[in-house]
Formats: sequence, C-alpha cells, structure tokens
Amino acid sequence: MEKIVGLPIPELVCYNDRGYTGNMVVELKLRKVGNSVGVVLPKEAMARLNVQEGDTLALTDGPDGSMRVTPVTEGRDHFAKQMKAAEKIIRRYRNTLRELAK
Repeated sequence: MEKIVGLPIPELVCYNDRGYTGNMVVELKLRKVGNSVGVVLPKEAMARLNVQEGDTLALTDGPDGSMRVTPVTEGRDHFAKQMKAAEKIIRRYRNTLRELAK
C-alpha cells in the first residue's frame, strides 16, 4: 500500500473527508454550577473533540458569527513564550523592519 508522510492513503483520505464522523447536532442545556453557568457535554461530543474531564476548551468566534469549540493544545505555553520573544524583537527592531517592508 502506498504511503504519504507515513500514513496509508485510505486513512488520509478518510481523515480529510470526515466520512467517519458525519455531522453532529446536539442541543446542550445551560446549568447553574455554583455562581456560574456551565454546559454538560455528552460522551459522543467529548469523544469527537478527543477531550476528557479536566481538559481545557477554547470558545472562538467563527467568520459567520458562529461560535466554535476546540480543545486547547498542550503546546500553548510554548507558543506563548515564542510570541513574547517575537513581540520583543519586533519592538526592538521596529524601525528596521519598517524600512525592510518598503
């Protein structure tokens, strides 16, 4: 069987096609949790997101006004450090970068 980047082609095609999951529409009920309001995710949604109790989810705006729930990756602390370093360099060399951009 032919491979692309270490994966057999049928697995890659299935992953990109999302044929293994189908569309999931689940109505969620907001519930009071202490002084806050929470959402309980069913097992199927947690399995599809590949998360478990204690994991962190991010809620972001979609381009069409929708909201998107995605798991937060483990590398976010490392990414934040890289972004701070990049911002420091950008501030330090802003005039040079501005000239190079012309």
